[in-house]
Amino acid sequence: AVCLSYAQNLCFQKYSEELLKSADVRSMDGFLQHAGVTCLEHSFSVARTSLWLGEKLRLQVDRRSLIRGALLHDFFLYDWHLKSNRKVLHGFTHPKTALKNAEERFFLTDIERDIIIKHMWPLTPAPPKYTESFLVGCADKLCSLREILRMGPLVK
Repeated sequence: AVCLSYAQNLCFQKYSEELLKSADVRSMDGFLQHAGVTCLEHSFSVARTSLWLGEKLRLQVDRRSLIRGALLHDFFLYDWHLKSNRKVLHGFTHPKTALKNAEERFFLTDIERDIIIKHMWPLTPAPPKYTESFLVGCADKLCSLREILRMGPLVK
């Protein structure tokens, strides 16, 4: 595992603070995502990994939108493991639900919207429009794999 720098941690805290104060965002801790990891823990990990990855690759990104979009990418607010909670395959539909929930509760930038709706690409058809969206999609897949394999978070 790697650790965010002091400056990266300050940036993460600054841009995640509003969302992490929200009871709705905190409620994600009540829904399992992968192998004992909650949706909130997963989203937190994806956000930190996205920030680290962007800086490691020396990419110019909107850090605020990157962190907020990553924290909200799985803001679907239901237990997807229960068949009664889904009408069709969760992987294809949850980005739209997450975006709807996020737009009802927060003001979103275009980058944040794109991150949320396109993080499942290429499972969903439209590719990411922004570098931030692509980073979050990659970080999501990396974090999901580590969670399923019970390897723990990449970025602490």
